[in-house]
Amino acid sequence: MVTFDIIGLHHISLSVTNLEECKHFYGIILGLKEIERPNFNFNGAWYEIGDQQLHLIVHPESNTLRKKENVDTKDGHLAIRVKDYEAAVRHLKKHDVPLLENLGSKSGFVQVFCLDPSNNLIELNIESN
Repeated sequence: MVTFDIIGLHHISLSVTNLEECKHFYGIILGLKEIERPNFNFNGAWYEIGDQQLHLIVHPESNTLRKKENVDTKDGHLAIRVKDYEAAVRHLKKHDVPLLENLGSKSGFVQVFCLDPSNNLIELNIESN
């Protein structure tokens, strides 16, 4: 029996190899707001996603880095809900972000999967009508 209550998700951490490329992707291309980060003894960046956070950690030797450069929707990924799916897809294509659309998902929402510069898999989705 669990003797504590989980009250929510605070953050997701992703290992990255090139901080500046990833900051461009998350801050400029995805438009996430960068927030203050403590002065750790390793590089990284923190972003706000609604009430949650995304923490990027520069760790080129990480066991969690994807080695492949293709979009595979079964790999572990971060999913972000967007307001306008078509606008998101147009924006990703404009920035030459590798992507794969999944318009007929059995999950109940349309999805577009893309890769950040460190090959982390990101899903953008919107609730289907």
